[in-house]
Amino acid sequence: MSPYRIPFNRPSLSGKEFDYIREAFDRGQLSGNGMFTQRCHAWLKEHLGCGKVLLTHSCTAALEFCALLLDLQPGDEVIMPSFTFVSTANAFAVRGATPVFVDIRPDTLNLDETRIEAAISARTRAIVVVHYGGIGCEMDAIVDIARRHRLVVIEDAAHGMLATYRGRELGSIGHLAALSFHETKNITSGEGGALLINDDRYRERADTLWQKGTNRSAFARGETEKYTWVDLGSSFQPSEVTAAFLAAQLEGAESVTARRRAIWERYHAALAPLEAAGRVRRPVVPPHCVHNAHLYSLLLPTHEARDAFLAHLNARGIYAVFHYVPLHASPAGQRFSRSHGALPVTTTVGETLVRLPLWAGMTEEDVADVVRTAYAACGVPVDALPAAAGRAAL
Repeated sequence: MSPYRIPFNRPSLSGKEFDYIREAFDRGQLSGNGMFTQRCHAWLKEHLGCGKVLLTHSCTAALEFCALLLDLQPGDEVIMPSFTFVSTANAFAVRGATPVFVDIRPDTLNLDETRIEAAISARTRAIVVVHYGGIGCEMDAIVDIARRHRLVVIEDAAHGMLATYRGRELGSIGHLAALSFHETKNITSGEGGALLINDDRYRERADTLWQKGTNRSAFARGETEKYTWVDLGSSFQPSEVTAAFLAAQLEGAESVTARRRAIWERYHAALAPLEAAGRVRRPVVPPHCVHNAHLYSLLLPTHEARDAFLAHLNARGIYAVFHYVPLHASPAGQRFSRSHGALPVTTTVGETLVRLPLWAGMTEEDVADVVRTAYAACGVPVDALPAAAGRAAL
């Protein structure tokens, strides 16, 4: 039980999760790649417009899957942002590749596409983009850079479920992509993920790696008399229990996303006066992006202001949190990676960003409570919130 009256996150249920888990049990298959796994594959392929889907037990596993598919070797380099979760870098570092960090944009907090090309070397193999908060990176420019330098684009779409860039679903644009269904994500199976494959070069081998490096898929199709070890691989598959829970979640994905967007929009309207007063900066969503309300973040003017803001909300039972400590500043980041140039935006964002509670079950009063407390934390009277800017949210 959370000690906070408004927790940062609380998973929601579609209503069929436990029925589907029971059905998986009754069918007698709890290991992976059963009916519910295939149902999830079909749903994700249809709704995301990707070429092929393989469920994994985490987004970390999906990213490690990408590193295996690329046959990364010690000395290879992979360009990515430093403002991301450790798995984005770890998945490639464990193969001996070197994460190369470049700075992020000050508006969307996504990888700054104008800084990528200068970081490319003869050893660069891939560009990993992170769609922060479900807001798409500038994929046209990034894909063009990759094409000209013959690099692979990997989308870390852990935040990106049902968000779009120029009408295309995040995860369907790069050569490969990774999704997350962690408890903190919009759609969850507790732990879980998926590899999305949009380049046919990787489809057949991906099946082999997903089957622990065996030709079991070919055996199941009757193409060989027995299956055996033929390549590298790992135990990427989630259980049918996990897939059954996820299948139910996917059925409610659009309604959950719509509810989260409604909460996001209430925050955005109600907090506009705080931004106008210079107390916070609200999220920036380019007009060609449709976000999925994965999170609602604010940037405070200073590190000290951020810490005071968090302390004020937390002391009043509202669990607001900061986000990543930039990887380039971490002990392992300094050991296993390098930065190309200075990362001033990354450093500043890491010190000043806060995330407000956002989950589908929040009530109107929950949202109003968070807004009122945010105003108080900034030393601005609630009466300063004009009706036109969203006083109705209170």
